Amino acid sequence: MAKTLLIRNANVLVTMDEGRREIAGGGLFAEDGRITAVGTGDDLPETADEVIDLAGHVVIPGLVNTHHHMYQSLTRAVPGAQDAELFGWLTSLYPLWAKLTPEMIRVSTRVAMAELLLSGCTTSSDHLYIYPNGCRLEDSIEAAADIGMRFHACRGAMSVGVSKGGLPPDSVVEEEEAILKDAARLIETWHDPARFSMLRIAVAPCSPFSVSRDLMREAAKLARHYGVSLHTHLAENVNDIAYSREKFGMTPAEYAEDLGWVGPDVWHAHCVQLDEAGIDLFARTGTGVAHCPCSNMRLASGIAPIRKMRDRGVCVGLGVDGSASNDGGNMLGEVRQALLLARVGFGPAAMTAREALEIATLGGARVLNRADIGALAPGMAADLVAFDLSGVGFAGALHDPVAALVFCAPERAALSVVNGRVVVRDGQLASLDLPLVIERHNRLARALATD
Repeated sequence: MAKTLLIRNANVLVTMDEGRREIAGGGLFAEDGRITAVGTGDDLPETADEVIDLAGHVVIPGLVNTHHHMYQSLTRAVPGAQDAELFGWLTSLYPLWAKLTPEMIRVSTRVAMAELLLSGCTTSSDHLYIYPNGCRLEDSIEAAADIGMRFHACRGAMSVGVSKGGLPPDSVVEEEEAILKDAARLIETWHDPARFSMLRIAVAPCSPFSVSRDLMREAAKLARHYGVSLHTHLAENVNDIAYSREKFGMTPAEYAEDLGWVGPDVWHAHCVQLDEAGIDLFARTGTGVAHCPCSNMRLASGIAPIRKMRDRGVCVGLGVDGSASNDGGNMLGEVRQALLLARVGFGPAAMTAREALEIATLGGARVLNRADIGALAPGMAADLVAFDLSGVGFAGALHDPVAALVFCAPERAALSVVNGRVVVRDGQLASLDLPLVIERHNRLARALATD
């Protein structure tokens, strides 16, 4: 990694700073992965260890992905799960996921992260909640370190199988004592709470229909003892609501509050069916939401009330979700979909292009409890991406290149910088032999589907 980095001459540099400045001819200077100056040529040093001229490009803060299941890239478009809603989709795929191996976790994580980086994402969480055949969270942690992505690894878990009234088969659930013990081990071994950390651990029981009330409560106690975040799925579709009412006599939001699963250290995925009281609860307590528009459409879960959430002060980020319920991990594409879906549900004023970008940058940073990413400003991490405006997809849209990033078909990132390190250069991944990894990934996917 170059000790100093100079980015200059961008067509426009989107800061997402307090003034939401968009700087024509903008650039930035970074030292040891930290931004020290942002502005035009007169505001920046003349040289650095690495100088990158981005004339004809738009530069934005690296996008932040707040919800993913990276192992699912091995089971995209599986025929038996193509036309099902959430619960049917899960029951179709659980038997395949039960055959996952440590190598499959490592390779699928590399593929998922490559796809994210090439689409403008520089920070991602991953919710790994199934650990068959010796799989460990370390399998994804090590893959992230190799590829150079800023990573929030979520120690997921399932403990209530079919025999106890849960959804997953008994073969893929774990003992609750072992889950909590492993979560503590992972935090003690890997979690880095420091500013500019490249790796943090979160405690993340899978969902109210796959873990017990006791595990949810004990997980919250454990996370708060160590000062780490909590994550789970909540209120994803109408069946999710019905299950919660029948099983617990509460709405999902009421259940979350009863368990201590609200607060600025908690973020919930989906919340498509969050009711009015739930929205107010999340706003009042600072609880975050990972909005996953493509997955919600794919599984016909509904349209999350994001406009209403934001108007009331709920912190909302964006997530691509698992690659078996989105079948893609294009983060810029997810930004576009968030805009379009909001307008389908609630009208053209429901979301602007710049608001969609803000949700995917600052919003995601806040959901993950980070004040060091999501904006390009002095004192922030040097996490940035650039898109080349010369392609056919942007033709005719250069009167507003920032809005064009969202309204036009998503383009591949020309440059991605994470912590001051170039990981995508000229539209190609610099930290991985991607064709080789894809070949191995496809072999493993075939084996998973046919063995």
